[in-house]
Amino acid sequence: MIKKRLIGVVTVRNGWAVQSFGYRRYLPLGRPEVLVQNLDRWGADEIMLQCIDRSAQAAGPDFGLLDKVAKLGIATPLVYAGGIRSAEEACAAVNIGADRVALDALLHDKPGEVAEIGYQLGAQAVIAALPLAKTESGTQWYDYRSRTCSALSREVIDLLEKGDISEALVIDHAHEGTPGAFDADLLDCGLADHVPLIAFGGISEADDMAELLKRPQVAAVAVGNFLSYREHAVQAYKEALYGVPVRPAHYNRTVYA
Repeated sequence: MIKKRLIGVVTVRNGWAVQSFGYRRYLPLGRPEVLVQNLDRWGADEIMLQCIDRSAQAAGPDFGLLDKVAKLGIATPLVYAGGIRSAEEACAAVNIGADRVALDALLHDKPGEVAEIGYQLGAQAVIAALPLAKTESGTQWYDYRSRTCSALSREVIDLLEKGDISEALVIDHAHEGTPGAFDADLLDCGLADHVPLIAFGGISEADDMAELLKRPQVAAVAVGNFLSYREHAVQAYKEALYGVPVRPAHYNRTVYA
């Protein structure tokens, strides 16, 4: 049975796909829809389209970009993240074409609204995006907008442990974009063992992916920058994940109009 996933992440800033380094430095890659098409063609198990500047600008979700991507007719499940402020906007994102949504700022601002999103869409459609860091004070939860850290709130922990949210995306924000730098200790962030985790940030080597995916609590690894370095990166990673129950690599040569 296929139990583990390789998620391709397309990071968007000011409408353009970028390579991100610690969410502080960026290099342009081009049109987001082109990267989404490539990940769909190369066999990613899921694609996350994350618009990292929407919450900071209080701009709301980028429905225009999501609609453009939805009209591509991709077969790969799509996660949208960025700027969602309410259950209404989360439902709109799914109606436009996202299969799931990932929430970050709303977890800080209105955890009760996150529970409402889980109620309306079903918990399987909701992911908690948690930028974390290890400090002398323990695991700290980062807020991109204020650039401040705090302990993971009891409300968010309860949402995950009660099953109102399907998975936690554990983001090593300090090492995001740095090869081989993901801090696996972040996975021991105090959530109950039954909460599925997605590891993201600084994951570049197949051996590291394999070790992460062999952990019972880790449901997926998410990779952004390192899928942009060569054309068949998804297939190469999957072929190297020997013994890990992931979907086999495939080489779909579909040409998009």
